[in-house]
Amino acid sequence: MKKLFIAEKPSVAQQFADALKVKGSRKDGYIEDENYIVTWCVGHLVTMSYPDAYNPELKKWSPDTIPFIPEDYKYEIIPAVAKQFNIVKGLLTRDDVETIYVCTDSGREGEYIYRLVDQMAEVDPKKDRRRVWIDSQTEEEILRGINEAKPLSEYDNLSSAAYLRAKEDYLMGINFSRALTLKYSYPIKQYLGVDKCVIAVGRVMTCVLGMVVKREREIREFVSTPFYRVIAGIEKPAEEGEERRKLFEAEWKAVKGSKYFESPKLYKENGFKERKDAEELIEYLKTPEPVEMTIKSISKKTEKKNPPMLYNLAELQNDCSKRFKISPTDTLNIVQELYEKKLVTYPRTDARVLSTAIAKEIDKNIKGLISYGPLAGFAQNIIANQGYAGIAKSKYVNDKLITDHYAIIPTGQGLGQLSKLPDIQQKVYDLIARRFLSIFYAPAEYQKLAITLVRNGEEFSASFKMLVKPGYLKIANPAVLAPSGENKSAGKEGEKASEDDTADKKDSDKSEDQAITADLMEYISSLKKGSVLPVSGFEIKEGKTNPPQRYNSGSMILAMENAGKLIEDEELREQIKGSGIGTSATRDAIITKLVNNKYISLNKKTQILTPTFLGEIIYDVVLYSINGLLSAELTASWEYGLQGVADGEIPENDYIEKMNGYVVKYVNIVKGIRNQNQMHFVFDKAKPYYTKK
Repeated sequence: MKKLFIAEKPSVAQQFADALKVKGSRKDGYIEDENYIVTWCVGHLVTMSYPDAYNPELKKWSPDTIPFIPEDYKYEIIPAVAKQFNIVKGLLTRDDVETIYVCTDSGREGEYIYRLVDQMAEVDPKKDRRRVWIDSQTEEEILRGINEAKPLSEYDNLSSAAYLRAKEDYLMGINFSRALTLKYSYPIKQYLGVDKCVIAVGRVMTCVLGMVVKREREIREFVSTPFYRVIAGIEKPAEEGEERRKLFEAEWKAVKGSKYFESPKLYKENGFKERKDAEELIEYLKTPEPVEMTIKSISKKTEKKNPPMLYNLAELQNDCSKRFKISPTDTLNIVQELYEKKLVTYPRTDARVLSTAIAKEIDKNIKGLISYGPLAGFAQNIIANQGYAGIAKSKYVNDKLITDHYAIIPTGQGLGQLSKLPDIQQKVYDLIARRFLSIFYAPAEYQKLAITLVRNGEEFSASFKMLVKPGYLKIANPAVLAPSGENKSAGKEGEKASEDDTADKKDSDKSEDQAITADLMEYISSLKKGSVLPVSGFEIKEGKTNPPQRYNSGSMILAMENAGKLIEDEELREQIKGSGIGTSATRDAIITKLVNNKYISLNKKTQILTPTFLGEIIYDVVLYSINGLLSAELTASWEYGLQGVADGEIPENDYIEKMNGYVVKYVNIVKGIRNQNQMHFVFDKAKPYYTKK
């Protein structure tokens, strides 16, 4: 009797064959020797059938045939890969195959790929099926996964969630696209002057379109507001024979006691709405002479900045979009290839931490990086000082934050082939390796200094920040280390974890930490409360409020992952905390589909996303009909529900009932719109969108 291993791709199957030391020759669609058979899918071999497979009359789009909710779903072999399916089917049903090891990707989609094949091949349910769940494709991990393989039945809940996700996308895509197209394609075609217009909508796709359109309209309708800040130049008192020199700048704030405290003339607490009011303040501050300020307070403290969390796919896609201007799809393809070459662990993960199990053996990954030239010294230092010893008790290890896989990290293997890879792949690997090694180094340490000065009852303040111990920044961002021992102030790039670029762009009304040398830090620290410093003069700095930033491909991926943050209702936001729109495996494909449908445009150079005119039309059609499809709350809650099914916390039938009910309800709402009084749009060429009357 033989053991059969089925992988998702030929390249992965070969790695399993190598790990198992299969000595047989490669045949048409599989590898076999006296003990083992290794075969593969080529992605999906089976797909859901279109409605006309149920009834030929359903091929025609008609209001009479929707809502379409099958009782039993039909599936079919994808014609282009039918040959490989038949090979796999023949192997799965062979009498001499005793045990089937399912080695498709360890996630919901990989589970779905195999289950469909198993279903269509009608494999004997009595055969022993085991699930191989691995985090990398190193030989050691493959053999561990095989030895620890669990009965496939233990993943039945995950399988149910996978089937439900596909059914949900199928039902919403077919029913809502048909309903809206039948109802509204004619006026859109007339307006655009086109022969054909299909209104394609989907559970995740339309929500993402809504995010892009809403952001664009916020920008379009934004009116910038100017404001005026008052800045003082602070000098060092001159010794006899010395020239006075400027030390730093201090900024005015209308604190309690100021003549402008809570004045309607203010823009926030540190600026004026009108320039004349800033000029009036300066005139008030110029007398009496000499123009000096008295130190009200000085505070000095040490601040530590911890290494950022490890990469999950969304964070990596965001960073690669910003740094290398590559799309999320390109990033996924690159890291997938690095994974298949055994260089990094499984890429389609939402976790940013390590598991307890991998933490116990993490020194193996670090030791492997001693062979990686750019980081060899850092890896050696970590090993020599056992910098990994306490990692299991740190925030970087947390089993509760891991669903399927831990964060993306280098395996420490396969480095001999890294130099042969394209430059961009080497850069992405370097990014992952630096982020990984950073967590074994000390936090970066800064000296922070804040000073408050007063004149005529008005307060000015300044703050300074100086890097004193680079810690992990030596790895994450070597640029913060200035040459020749010179200190740099903050070293902003790389000093913190990637932030969500979906946040509104900050207005230029925020005072920032000033760069400072060690000598100046020492001098200011020596000053005392009550000391008097000369003022070289005052100036007005004009700022303005800024519109929100457009999404780029990377920040959109992060926004999709963190959809819960977009929800205003605090209780609901907490209920679906950690839930996103789509999954790490599908988010890049959603953006690509919107671009291919010409609903959004992607600037390949900047990776900026903007809606097309057609995309805005589709948005408004959905807004006034099935507006839940635009809702981050609803879309994220569906994903949350699917995870609940996978975890065994939500019954499959409950989910099906709610899913079917939603589709039926909104298809009938669209069908019930009978005249233009119920939904009427005015197209306005002066604007790239239209409004409801």
